[in-house]
Amino acid sequence: MKNFIFILGGVRSGKSSYAVRVAKSFGKKIAFIATGVAFDAEMKKRISLHKKNRPASWRLIEEQINIDSILARLNKNCDAVLIDCLGLFIWNLMEKKLTDKLIEKKLHSLIREIKKCEFPVIVVSNEVGMGIVPDNHLSRRFCDLLGRANQIFAKYAQKVIIMHAGIPLIIKDKKDEITK
Repeated sequence: MKNFIFILGGVRSGKSSYAVRVAKSFGKKIAFIATGVAFDAEMKKRISLHKKNRPASWRLIEEQINIDSILARLNKNCDAVLIDCLGLFIWNLMEKKLTDKLIEKKLHSLIREIKKCEFPVIVVSNEVGMGIVPDNHLSRRFCDLLGRANQIFAKYAQKVIIMHAGIPLIIKDKKDEITK
C-alpha cells in the first residue's frame, strides 16, 4: 500500500472537491471510480456537477458493486485512484439485498485490495455519526453500516481527513508510513 487517504464529511462539506485536489497532487493519470447511480433527475444533476469538478482526462470507471475487482485490474500506470463514494457503495449493496454480514465482507475485500495497490488510493465517504438517529429501519441500518465502514477504513488509512464547511481537518496522519 503506497498511500491510503480517507476523506469524510457531511453533505455539501466539500469532501469530493477536496479529494479531487488531493488526487491531482499525485499526477495526471488518475482513475476515478464513481459509485453513484443516476436514478432520478436530482441525482443526474449531482453527478453532472461532480463531473465538471474533475479533469476530463481522468479515466472514469463507473462501478457500483465490484470496486475490489476493479482495483485488482488497474495497472501500475495510474498515478492515483479516487473512489467516490463509500456511502453510495454501501447503499448499492443494500439495494442488492445483501445482508450486513455480506456487506462487511465486501468492505474487507475492498480494504485488502487497497492494501495491495502500488499507487495512492483516495476514498471519499459520508460522515453519518453526527446527526440524529433516523426514524426508520432502513435509514438506521444504512447509518450503522456506513458508520462501521468508516471506522474500518479509518483504521487502515494512513491519513484521515474530515471536511467541515469546506475546511479539511486532518484527524490522523501517519507520515512515517506515507510515501509518495
